[in-house]
Formats: sequence, structure tokens, C-alpha cells
Amino acid sequence: MKRSLFLGAVFTTVMVLVLPFVGGGGPSFLTPANAAPAVAAPVARASLFVDTSAVVLDAAAEVIDVEASAEATLTVDTEHLAQKPVPKPLPPVSAAGKASGTSERRAALQAQGLSCPGNVGGGVGGAPGRVSGGGVQGTTSDDLASFAAAYNSIRVANCLQPIPMSNFRYDSCMEDRLFWMAEDPSTDPASAWGHMGSVRSDGVPSYGCDGNLAGGSGNTGATVAQKWWNSTGHRNSLYRPSSGIGGVCIYFAMTHGGVPNEPYSFTRAAARWGGC
Repeated sequence: MKRSLFLGAVFTTVMVLVLPFVGGGGPSFLTPANAAPAVAAPVARASLFVDTSAVVLDAAAEVIDVEASAEATLTVDTEHLAQKPVPKPLPPVSAAGKASGTSERRAALQAQGLSCPGNVGGGVGGAPGRVSGGGVQGTTSDDLASFAAAYNSIRVANCLQPIPMSNFRYDSCMEDRLFWMAEDPSTDPASAWGHMGSVRSDGVPSYGCDGNLAGGSGNTGATVAQKWWNSTGHRNSLYRPSSGIGGVCIYFAMTHGGVPNEPYSFTRAAARWGGC
């Protein structure tokens, strides 16, 4: 009985000391990947440590290179460079523009880091669309709006300040003068053409108010604005490139048709620069 107890105690002691190294409750020793570290020799472990360090150092070097590269990239502000507006190219300078000093105005502003003025919005007042005693059609609101838009577009294209749209005005006195011309009974459209003091073919004296004149078949408010810009005398009178625009109004009138047989498409127009 004592011998059995002694052998049992010895067996128990052996199991307690040996079992952890055999495997116990851990993964099976038949699993090579997990069993190797438990039985690996110290040299093997040292070899694995050195190899791992080399991998870590290489990875660290790669991280450093990436960070340095990223920092170099950040020194170039590519995002905001892409967001900077591209200047809109200026229209070419026409012969009339060169004569008016457009190139010099552009150069002077660029030297100051400035650009030419932009256009303005808004609308113009109306025109009554009167009809003369002889049946000639007078200025319409569309005539005035067309003229004002073209006039300001020409000014802006030539580096001049635009006129406020509310400062374009219909002028009944100039329209009276155009009615007088259009009611000349001569079949020659140029019979009564001219400024104050001209005489109509039927002897009726001129009346109304004078202005810069333009006319012909198929004209609109926009086309006469361009004609006046292209003419040196009319440009200096109506656009005044060297003058300021404070308190300035531009007055306009247009007629359609005439006596005895001019069609509606045959127009006469007058405009002048004045105070508001």
C-alpha cells in the first residue's frame, strides 16, 4: 500500500513538471507553425530577431522617404494655383480704338496692376414710340436699349468706363429734328440730311434739336453706335475718350421710314453727350 502511494506521488510530480513542455491544453504539437517557437533554440531566435530588425529598418526608411516626398510636394501650392482665375483675353484693338488711345489706356492700367473696367447691368428707361403727322414711326424702347448696350460694350472693349444704364435717355427734341428730315417729300433720302440750318425740299425750315447723325437702310441702335465710334469726329463728340463720366447722360432718338416711300427699315438716328 505504501509502495503504491509512493509511486502515485512520483507519477503526479512527473506529470506536473513535464506536462507544460509536452503541450497540455495548448495547440497540438503537430501544428508546425505554432510549435516551433516553443522548442526553438536560442540561436534560431537570435537569427529571427536580426532579420526582423532589418525588415523594420527597411520599412522605416521607406516611411521616411514617403514623408519627405510628401513634405516636398506640399511646398508647391498646386491646389490654389489651379483655383487662380485665368484672365479673360482682351479683344483686339481696332483702328478706331488705336486712334482713341485704347492701347495706351490698357498699358497704363496694367503698369499699376489693374485691369480695364467691366460692364454694368441694369436697364434703360422707355421711349414712347411716337408717330409723326406724316406717319413716320418714332423711337421705341428697343431702339434705346439696343443703342445703350452697344455703346457701353464699345466703351468697355476700349478700356473706358461704361455709362450707367439709367443715364441713357430718350430725347423728343432730337426726334422732332429726325421727323422733319423723314417728312421731306423728296425721293432722295439725303435731301434734308444735315445739321441745323439745312433746308428741306419743300421749303419747310428745320426745327427740333441737333445731335450726332447716322442713318440708312437696316440700321439699329447697335449699328449706329458702332458707326459713331468708327468716325473720328462723332467719336470725340459722343464717346469723349478723354473725359470723365460723372453726371453724364447720353441722349438718343431714332425714326423708322419716311415720306414718300421709305420703308420702316430705313432709319435715321441722333445722339448727344450731355448732363443729366
